[in-house]
Amino acid sequence: MGAGKRGLLTAAVTAVCAVTVLAAPGTAFASPSPRPSPTPSASATAGTDKDLEAVRKQLDDLYHAAAVATDEYNAAEEAADQQSAAIVALAKKIVKGKEKLAELEKRAGDSAAAQYRTGGLPDEAQLMLSDDPQQFLNGAGRILQGQRATKGLIAEMTRTQEDLEQYAKDASAQWNKLEANRKTKAAAKKKVKKQIAAAEELESQLEKEEKERLARLEQQAAYQAQTAWLDSGILDEINGKASAQGKKAVEYASAQLGKPYEWGAEGPGSYDCSGLTSQAWASAGQAIPRTSQQQWKQLKHVAVAEMRPGDLIIYNADASHVAMYIGDGAIIHAPRPGRTVTIAGAGSMPILAVVRPDA
Repeated sequence: MGAGKRGLLTAAVTAVCAVTVLAAPGTAFASPSPRPSPTPSASATAGTDKDLEAVRKQLDDLYHAAAVATDEYNAAEEAADQQSAAIVALAKKIVKGKEKLAELEKRAGDSAAAQYRTGGLPDEAQLMLSDDPQQFLNGAGRILQGQRATKGLIAEMTRTQEDLEQYAKDASAQWNKLEANRKTKAAAKKKVKKQIAAAEELESQLEKEEKERLARLEQQAAYQAQTAWLDSGILDEINGKASAQGKKAVEYASAQLGKPYEWGAEGPGSYDCSGLTSQAWASAGQAIPRTSQQQWKQLKHVAVAEMRPGDLIIYNADASHVAMYIGDGAIIHAPRPGRTVTIAGAGSMPILAVVRPDA
């Protein structure tokens, strides 16, 4: 590659940033064999490889930013769904509350009509005019019951009206939150598209041979990370057996291999990283949060040495990526735009934590 092309790459590198980490090479996760060094081509000079390594890092950054924005989008979408459901539930309560209030008002009206039919005299006055002692005693008991019933009716009407007012306030608050989350979703969607477009633009500037060498650099970086993780001896400590639900989750995830990554997708034709893990566990009868960050925050944390197939590994310091551990040092995950659901090395990306959905 000539000086002009190197200058183009350098300029592109300095102009962009943000991404999710790419998959590890091959399937030798438990005991990888030494990876042969690529044979240098006529254009693969030290300088061009250095430029391509810079491009790789910038692509990582771009797709990482897209992953963060995708999590923001998914979180806003989940919140919007919850708020919509809350508004529907409140609307149903308001309808029932109005029906109850109408019934209470009818009962109050019937009571007033009965009093009118007796000449408008209160029950106490009618009782005092009675000449029958037994009627007096019986009437006194009925008056006391009637007074209690009237007080109860008035109190119930008051509570119902107060409930209706509170339901209306709650519905208004949920609506405001819904509108705010719609704006958050729109902003996150714009960010995702911007980062992916920048990454695709950067990749489009590479020649075919450069893309092939870039792919080898990506594989080499993932391989080195996985090897370092395995060299720590961690796999000797990991011997947990999958739970019944964990097996079902792994089976679901395995059936999705080869399907394309699509940000915001939850299947069945495509997935993003947390869409895959949340749907896999849903298929096993366990509902979990939609985003990788919420999965990290809400699910039980377990030590890496204690993880078992079906557990989720959260990656990156900002919990922007998640994968499912399937045993033997391997994971299944949806890596990033342009890739498919694949098997990779569990240590091929920086591990933040391991969480267990069915703890």
